[in-house]
Amino acid sequence: MSSNTPSSSAGGVGSADSAAPRRNSKRPKYSKFTQQELPACKPILTPRWVISAFMLVSIVFIPIGVVSLFASRDVVEIVDRYETACVPDNFRNDKVSFIQNETTNKICTRNLTVPKRMKQPIYVYYQLDNFYQNHRRYVKSRSDSQLKDNSSWDDVSSCKPEDNANGMPIVPCGLIAWSLFNDTYNFSLNNQQLAVNKRGISWKSDRDSKFGSDVFPRNFQNGLLIGGKRLDPNVSLSEQEDLIVWMRTAALPTFRKLYGKIERDLQPNEVIQVTLENNYNTYSFNGKKRLVLSTTSWLGGKNDFLGIAYLTVGGLCFFLALSFTIVYLVKPRRLGDPSYLSWNRNPGGH
Repeated sequence: MSSNTPSSSAGGVGSADSAAPRRNSKRPKYSKFTQQELPACKPILTPRWVISAFMLVSIVFIPIGVVSLFASRDVVEIVDRYETACVPDNFRNDKVSFIQNETTNKICTRNLTVPKRMKQPIYVYYQLDNFYQNHRRYVKSRSDSQLKDNSSWDDVSSCKPEDNANGMPIVPCGLIAWSLFNDTYNFSLNNQQLAVNKRGISWKSDRDSKFGSDVFPRNFQNGLLIGGKRLDPNVSLSEQEDLIVWMRTAALPTFRKLYGKIERDLQPNEVIQVTLENNYNTYSFNGKKRLVLSTTSWLGGKNDFLGIAYLTVGGLCFFLALSFTIVYLVKPRRLGDPSYLSWNRNPGGH
């Protein structure tokens, strides 16, 4: 009996071990990628490499900055601020009453002198200051489906508060369209009309994809409060380019929008007479209005920022390269001394 007992106990242990479930290992499959054992380049930034890198950046950036700055300086701009000058003296203390009074004469004449020769095309912009087109409620107050497809002409769910007037849907609806800029400009030179081309001033993708050729204004600016320009109900939205330009909202409170193009050269000291109609209300929010005539260069309009930015970065890199060169010459590292490498130092002096 006693001789059989150990064998039975040994058999029980063996059967228990074989019946126990095998533990799954969580060790990931070995690969050089997961174990970060791939060949790697670990450059040591010696003084010569650092100085050469800074010098290369300065050599590239400084000429680009100079060229960009000269291109911007070649652009000729005429900027005329007129929102105060075009208000009669007796309304200077109450400009809001002047702009809201439909019986007052809002015709204003301005003279612009050409400072330098302006080559065609000369772009005519209006500039607004302190106008927040990027406000969330303003940006959302539009119906893209209505603008694109005539079958959705009554889709005004996102256009409040300018969604309906007199119980009928507004096309185009929303605050953006309702506040369309409505100042007008007429130009003359030597008592002859100076034509302004208003075709092709909007993005072609907007005309073709976002504004339908079968969508026409309906019930627009028929409410109690008129926001801005009225639209011709017989012209489709895809052809009303002033509206298309305005509907592409600006990101900043100061912005310019294209009004048209003058397709002839202007000579120095020529005087352009501008007859404008001061209709747009910027006085309620202390806004400013400017008329801008500008040429362009291969880099675009007048903007010194890009050239100044390149010159600043290039000049800073040149200064750092020069400083490191002086330090390297005054106190060079000893040849064959690897003590500057962190992994060759003895921490704590041990």
